Amino acid sequence: MTGHRQHPPGSGGCCGTPAVPAAPAVPAAPAVPAAPAVPARRGRLAAHGHNVFAEMSALAERYDAVNLGQGFPDTAGPDSVVEAAVRALRAGHHQYPPVPGLPALRRAIADHQRRRYGLDIDPDRETVVTTGASEALAAALLALTSPGDEVVALEPFYDSYAACATLAGATLVPVRLRAPDFTLDTRDLAAAITGRTRVLLLNTPHNPTGAVLTPGQLHEVAALARAHDLLVISDEVYEHLVFDGVHQPIAALPGMFERTVTISSAGKSFSFTGWKVGWASGPADLVTAVREVKQHLSFAAGTPFQYAVADALRLPEEYFTAATDSLRRRRDLMTDGLRALGFDVRPPQGTYFITADITPLGERDGMEFCRALPGRAGVAAIPQQVFYADPDAGRRYVRFAFCKRETVLHEALDRLKEGLA
Repeated sequence: MTGHRQHPPGSGGCCGTPAVPAAPAVPAAPAVPAAPAVPARRGRLAAHGHNVFAEMSALAERYDAVNLGQGFPDTAGPDSVVEAAVRALRAGHHQYPPVPGLPALRRAIADHQRRRYGLDIDPDRETVVTTGASEALAAALLALTSPGDEVVALEPFYDSYAACATLAGATLVPVRLRAPDFTLDTRDLAAAITGRTRVLLLNTPHNPTGAVLTPGQLHEVAALARAHDLLVISDEVYEHLVFDGVHQPIAALPGMFERTVTISSAGKSFSFTGWKVGWASGPADLVTAVREVKQHLSFAAGTPFQYAVADALRLPEEYFTAATDSLRRRRDLMTDGLRALGFDVRPPQGTYFITADITPLGERDGMEFCRALPGRAGVAAIPQQVFYADPDAGRRYVRFAFCKRETVLHEALDRLKEGLA
C-alpha cells in the first residue's frame, strides 16, 4: 500500500471578500516508499495449464454426450483381481507399503519381464512401484535430466511429457511421426540429437496415434542411443494392447538394458485406471535415481491394490489374448463406422485410440470441432493438436477412444451419423 501526503491548506478570497491570513505552513510528511509490485502468481506450469481432457469431459456431462475423449474403459477388469484387492483390504493391508513397492509386486514385475521379454531383472534393486505410470515418468525425468538438457520425444506426445520436462528444467525436442500413417523416420530422430541431448523419450505403442515401432525402427533408435551415449525412458503402458505385430521393449536389445528405464502400469492392461499402480524397471543405478525422486512425490501408495496387481501380472496368457481380441473388434467397429461417416481413418496398431482426419467433412480445426461436437452430436472427442508443440501440425486430427462397450460405440456412431448429417 502506498503512503499519502498531507497538503497545506491554501488561502485567498473571492468575490471581493477579504483574504483570510494563511495559517503557518505545515511541513509535508516524508513520502512513504511504494510497496514493491507483487510478482504475478503464475506457477511453473502455467503454460501447460489448459486441461483439454477436463474441458471435453465437462462438455460431455453438460450435453449428456457419449464420452470418447478420455482413455478409460467402462467395464471393470478381471473379477479375480478385484477379489485379490478385497482380500488385501480384509486382511488389514491399509498402511504404507515400502517405498520401492511391495516385494510381492516387485517380484511379479520381474517375473513378467523375464517371461515375456527375456529380461533378467533383480526385483529388489531394479524395480520400483509408482503411483501410476505418470509418476514413474515424472520421477524419471526429474532424476535423469538437469536444467539445460534436451529430451527428444516422438510427436504428437502425451501432454504430461512437456509438463514434466518443464519441471525438470529440460527442453522437450519433438520428432514428428509422419502422417498420415504416423511412422517414425529415424533420420528425423538423428537430426534432432545435439550435444545437449540427454534422454530419448519413447512411447510405443504410441498414444495418441496408435502407432507401434517396428523391430527395425527400434534397432535404429537403439543404435542412435548407443552412438550418442543417451539414456532412454520407454513408456510402454500399452504393451499388452497391440493388434498388429508384437510389442518389443527396447531394453531387450543389445546394449540397451543398462541405459533404459522401462515404464508400464496396470491401468491400461487390466482396466483398472483408477488404481494408479505403475512401475519402472531397469539397471539398479537408474532405478535408484528414480526411487530417490519418487519418495518425495507420493512416497508410496495403493497397498491393497499392489497386492492385487501382483496377481494380475501372473494371469495366464489367455487373459491377455482375449483382452486384445476384444479391443481389436472394437477398433474395427469404430474404424469402419467413422469411415462410413466420411472421416479419413487409419486403423491403429495398438492402444485405445483412433486418429481421425476431419478435413473430408469440410472441417479445418480440431479444437473447434471437438468443442462443438457434444452439443451438435452428443459425442465427445479430443483435438489432436493439443499433443503437438506446433498446434497447426495436428489441427486436422481428432482422437476417439474405443475402449468402451460395443453398445456404447454403436450409440456414439448413431449419434455422429445424425449430428453430422
